[in-house]
Amino acid sequence: MISTNRTARRPKSPLLAGFGGVLALLSLIPAIPATAAAPARDSAVRTAGLAAPRPVTPAERRTAAYLDSLRDRPARLRAFFKELPKGGDLHNHLSGAVTTEYLLQLAIEQGLCIDATMTAVASPCAPGARPAADARTDAAFRQQIIRAWSMQDFPADESGHDHFFDTFGKFGMATWYARGKMLANVADTVVKQNQFYLETMVSPASESAKKLADEVGYEADLAAFHRKLAAGGKLDKVIDEAVQEADDTDVQFREAAHCDAPRPAPACKLPVRWISQVSRGSSPARVFTQMVVGMRLAERDPRFVAVNLVQPEDWDSSLENYSLQMRMLKYLRGQYPGAHLTLHAGELAPGLVKPEDLTFHINEAVRVAGAERIGHGVDLVHEDDWRALARTMARRHVAVEVPFSSNKQILGIAGDEHPFNAYRRYGVPIVLSTDDPGVSRIDISHEYQYAAKTYSLSYTELKDLARASLEYAFRDGRSLWATGTAPSGYRVVAACRADRPGDGRPSARCADYLASSPKAATEWRQEAAFAAFERAHGGRG
Repeated sequence: MISTNRTARRPKSPLLAGFGGVLALLSLIPAIPATAAAPARDSAVRTAGLAAPRPVTPAERRTAAYLDSLRDRPARLRAFFKELPKGGDLHNHLSGAVTTEYLLQLAIEQGLCIDATMTAVASPCAPGARPAADARTDAAFRQQIIRAWSMQDFPADESGHDHFFDTFGKFGMATWYARGKMLANVADTVVKQNQFYLETMVSPASESAKKLADEVGYEADLAAFHRKLAAGGKLDKVIDEAVQEADDTDVQFREAAHCDAPRPAPACKLPVRWISQVSRGSSPARVFTQMVVGMRLAERDPRFVAVNLVQPEDWDSSLENYSLQMRMLKYLRGQYPGAHLTLHAGELAPGLVKPEDLTFHINEAVRVAGAERIGHGVDLVHEDDWRALARTMARRHVAVEVPFSSNKQILGIAGDEHPFNAYRRYGVPIVLSTDDPGVSRIDISHEYQYAAKTYSLSYTELKDLARASLEYAFRDGRSLWATGTAPSGYRVVAACRADRPGDGRPSARCADYLASSPKAATEWRQEAAFAAFERAHGGRG
């Protein structure tokens, strides 16, 4: 079975039976002021030893001027950011990404009840519970559910941490056996937001993985434990189940998105890849087993690309076992070199945990586990020797996935308290992400607009953030960008250097290169979209 519950705070049944694929913190350095002009930012970057800003094209300058003209025109500003090509979403939890209204629709379709705590439960409805279907005609009841299942109307002066994570347990039953339907809902939103790629998180074969872990029993010798899990084909049976789930839910997705109908939904063409979640709050045996399942899947099935740890990083069990889990991942990275690794790390803030717990999580994720991307990374400046850590991340091209809204809702960290500018100073790649947009009640356009306003980002800086979200994706193939130039120049590879995206068909040499690399082809598609976007907006005022 597949779980999509982000926290699994309460022991529950698996949330899904199917799993499908689709082709295809206060800064300790002087913060770059949110109101700083571009030259001041560029100077700060140069003093950190990074490359000077890349050249700006005439079309980019005209589009930047148009963006500047929209400061006092909120409706047109929102439209600009919705139309802006925005790469891919690399930090996305599927169940938390589904719109709350659609989750309620799923609850109604399944005949579920809503109990006094606003939790979806099985029918028949017990005393104190009501049919979810009542929300169709009772507007007040509907709003109660939406508030309980998301951050809508949550008081700004209260901590959102517990409310945020509790939502998953409340709507969890509505997601059972509905993975394909949920993907259709989320993929549709991604396409409408003018994005071109999605990586989303789930827990494949979660119940079977737990049973295998409990049956074999934990052993501190990780190599010996690994051998016992694989002995007699036990582990491969779990992998077979996860692959079958993928096949089953692919069918459900195609039906929900009408992919085989005369008018398929745009979501049908969106490249989607899956990241296997590991419930970090579980026992060491279960955590290691889930890691093995995710990494083995990533090498066997191209729909799966990576492993990530989920659940609150501040839970007692998460804190107690953090270093052990990093060592587990280090060992498994050696066993499964074809699997990628991105980790929630540093999703912490002062006051949430003891000061000493803020000093090593990102460090160990990068230096011990070997993470290729970091999710959240909010406690950066509290890490031991954090400047050296930032330099290491920049040198290794370890990107940080930044979901501004959830950082504010969960941790209360925003604006100059967020290390966004610290990462930028040291040249750490940044990709903007949504995390749980359904729960947060936001979309990726909101995140880009927030970043632009809060950190005074120029149009070209926004454009390069979108490029980074595809450059650091776990997409198959070579990049469109020449090696080593993406963070500083985005210089096209030699095969396509004579071509201009959006100006007709690429040359034969470039076409061959794009055909050989899904990654480059997706990046090329975005560049063509940028060309059209700049033509549409560059002459307007």
